[in-house]
Amino acid sequence: MIKETTVAMLDMSKTILEKVSFDKILFRKELTKAARWLKPDEKMLLKVWALGTFGHIYKDVIIDVFKSVTNS
Repeated sequence: MIKETTVAMLDMSKTILEKVSFDKILFRKELTKAARWLKPDEKMLLKVWALGTFGHIYKDVIIDVFKSVTNS
C-alpha cells in the first residue's frame, strides 16, 4: 500500500509537471527528478499518468526519461 507521504510527493510531482509542461526542457528536467526520487511502484504510477496526460506531446521524452532512470 502506498503511504500518505508518497501520495503527497507523487501529487506534488504531477502538479509541477503540469506547471512546466509548456517547456520541453523543463518538463524533462522535472520528470527526471521525480522519477529518480520516487520508489519503483511510484515511478510506474507516474509513468502511466505522464503518458496518459502528456503522451500526445512528450511521449518520446517520457519513454527516454524512464528508460534512463531505470538503467542507472
